[in-house]
Amino acid sequence: MLSYIATKIFGKFESKEEFRKFGMLALIFGLIIAYYWTLRPIKDSVFNAIVGGEHLWLAKILSVFIVVPLIFIYSKLVDTFARHKVFYLLVGVYALATMAFMIALAHPTIGLLNTVPDQGRYLGWAFYCFVETFGSIVIALFWVLVTDMTLPEAAERGFPIIALFGQFGNIVGPFFLNTNRLGLTTSAPIVGLCSLILLAVIFLMWFFVKTTPKSLLTGYHGHAAHGEKIPEPGFFEGIKLIFTNSYLFGVFAIITIYEMIVTVIDYHFKQTAFATFSTEAGVSAFLSEYATLVGVVACICLVLGVSRIQRLLGITASLFMLPVLMIVAIITVKFNPTSLTIALWIMVLAKAINYALNQPTMKQLYIPTSKEARYKSQGWIEMFGGRNSKAAASIFNGYRKTLGVSFFLTTASLLSLGLIAAWFMTAFYVARAYNHAIKNNEVVC
Repeated sequence: MLSYIATKIFGKFESKEEFRKFGMLALIFGLIIAYYWTLRPIKDSVFNAIVGGEHLWLAKILSVFIVVPLIFIYSKLVDTFARHKVFYLLVGVYALATMAFMIALAHPTIGLLNTVPDQGRYLGWAFYCFVETFGSIVIALFWVLVTDMTLPEAAERGFPIIALFGQFGNIVGPFFLNTNRLGLTTSAPIVGLCSLILLAVIFLMWFFVKTTPKSLLTGYHGHAAHGEKIPEPGFFEGIKLIFTNSYLFGVFAIITIYEMIVTVIDYHFKQTAFATFSTEAGVSAFLSEYATLVGVVACICLVLGVSRIQRLLGITASLFMLPVLMIVAIITVKFNPTSLTIALWIMVLAKAINYALNQPTMKQLYIPTSKEARYKSQGWIEMFGGRNSKAAASIFNGYRKTLGVSFFLTTASLLSLGLIAAWFMTAFYVARAYNHAIKNNEVVC
């Protein structure tokens, strides 16, 4: 029954084993996203309560300096061990660290029971950066594993299912693990529960690798993702590849432009929310509801067949949809600067379309690339590139109070529209190169 429904929505699967493969990966990804999207709103409410929301832009910049050495460690691990073993290790470390943060946040002096925010309370900075790095490292590593074991034609069927379960996780996590729904006065207990989710992720990935046929773990380049470690190029070759290859630089540019624009809108949204709610639990509950809405809208998009845009109209149309939406978002926020409701729905739509359509499409762009591009450049693009673009936008966000909200949004709108023009041109070039490579069964770079 489930296979029949999935076939109607996403296309026909070659076998029951292929359907099971993507079903298992989807479940794992759903739990990863449930963890991430439960803690993602909490990190903002915790930071606002412990440090002060006016410093949020600076925390974004700090996350860049935190993630760079982590990328180095990640790359060394990928160079040394099989991918799934690196996954076990990193997820295990995050599970233990999450439990440690729960204990610290529940502390009466350094934790959330101390309701006096101060820039010198380092727990807020540490927790914010911790959650930020999870999105850059573990989620990126998961997709590296998936793209390494998937053929292009299978990706068109399977990736939207994985994205759909990610949105289920996006809904279930923040919906049930919500301070208002659980009757909590702080978010500390929720942080502890999240560590249990990661333990389940480790077990399911181990079970998946052990029970999936080897033929279904073989990707575009003909080697199994769970096999022996294949030597990779040096750490800095990834960034070298990005800036010497136009295709990879195009992928980098698309992700960078999106992150810069959405970071500005998101900062405006968060500051409006901080000004509306007076307690950490109140901010946490509201932002958790926002996270749930993102998942609901993304699921609706996937179920109604947003993924069919690529199958029917091609990858170019898929890459064009998000920048069109961002133009509408920028203009709407510009003319409604004080409305929390409008800012909320703009962010919901921008995130939902990104997760439901743009991200699965962007992951596919790595399929016709070499191992060097996927394991090195993809890490730099999605970890450092995403962080760096957020940091650049956050520097601009730091002037919001000085410039005034109205002038700030006017300047942001003009800059964003210019970036979107470059986004369209880059997306057109990347889509054309991808289509040519797949048609001729070539490696694009």
